Amino acid sequence: MLQSVDLRDYMISSPIRIKEDASVLEAMNKIIEHKVSGVCVVDESNTLIGIFSEMDCLAAILKATYNEVGAGLVKEYMTKDNLIVAHPGDGIINVAQDMLLKNQRRRPVVEDGKLVGQVSCRQLLMAVNKFNK
Repeated sequence: MLQSVDLRDYMISSPIRIKEDASVLEAMNKIIEHKVSGVCVVDESNTLIGIFSEMDCLAAILKATYNEVGAGLVKEYMTKDNLIVAHPGDGIINVAQDMLLKNQRRRPVVEDGKLVGQVSCRQLLMAVNKFNK
């Protein structure tokens, strides 16, 4: 059985980042290029200020299509309130349980308010797979 281990051993240490003033199209291109389901939104000092997901991107594009306007900026669609984050020393079992409970596919990892990583369901599955070998 998998023992609880630190998240720092399995998180992505260089998650895809974007600034809040970036265009939705720029964010969409990053999501597609890096084959991720969302990007972390950070300010100039690498402080996490939001999350921009594929679903946010779709919402922006549909709104632009129906209203015949530009897709807008990341800050108009990102999730910024009540961000749920993890910390490098958190146990992967606890993080996995909480992500499942909150129906999250990814979770940013912060230390002293700064973005230091991200964990997704894929990293959690790789951790379980490693322990089953």
